[in-house]
Amino acid sequence: MASKKTPIALPGLEGKIIVITGAGRGQGFAEAVALLASGSTVIATDLAETCPTPLAKAGDSLPGTLVYAPLDIANEAEWTGLASYLKKTYKRVDGLVNNAGIPFRGRIGEIKREDWDKVFAINVTGAMLGIQALAPLMKKGASIVNIGSSAALNAHHTVAYTSSKWALRGLTHVTATEFGPRGIRTNIVHPGYIETEMMAAAPAIMTDAQLALTPLERTGQPEEVAATVAFLLSDNASYINGAEIPVDGGFISSAGVKYMSDTIKKFMAAQK
Repeated sequence: MASKKTPIALPGLEGKIIVITGAGRGQGFAEAVALLASGSTVIATDLAETCPTPLAKAGDSLPGTLVYAPLDIANEAEWTGLASYLKKTYKRVDGLVNNAGIPFRGRIGEIKREDWDKVFAINVTGAMLGIQALAPLMKKGASIVNIGSSAALNAHHTVAYTSSKWALRGLTHVTATEFGPRGIRTNIVHPGYIETEMMAAAPAIMTDAQLALTPLERTGQPEEVAATVAFLLSDNASYINGAEIPVDGGFISSAGVKYMSDTIKKFMAAQK
């Protein structure tokens, strides 16, 4: 869903060449807008053959430069083609946001192999292929940001999605270690319950449960994730490498204690 909020320009991003996957909507769209507002050249990728209208409008109205490129992130040949284009056109890449991903709510004991493989192909393999394709174009100061999930930090019931995001954490730390000596940073952001089209299909009872477990007692907005991603891409985060940053209103930090605390408060109040 496209945001109606006015994007805020962030320092340390002007002139950077940054690739974002899954930029057509939701968090990817918000990330593209934040970077465009900050003067970056954004290579926005998604499955659609033509640039989605809201993204095109953002590119026309903000100071950065938007370039749209159709991309199936699970297709190695398409990553190779994109890398070739970027090398020829810009000769470098300053940032990569592995944002594209898919949910799948199947539980252990009922998930089909083909669904498991599809989730991993997009959520993990796609990120790995992107890193391998674009890392040769990165120089000292470049930044990779992977988009994980609060499900990567607990035992969420969505077995394929949860397992894939845990795997993405591993990829993040390997890359941070391997590329650190080259001055290339890799970090991962873990969104909580963010109001996007992906979450719109979730049952109301899931939202109620989430709010009961979240200290800020609200859901998040794509712009709040985008601001964190933009910071990690910027020169202001020059010594942050291998970090895992939840953007979840305190959900992971509380670890369910909020619900227990609120329940005890209600019980004690009823005894008075």
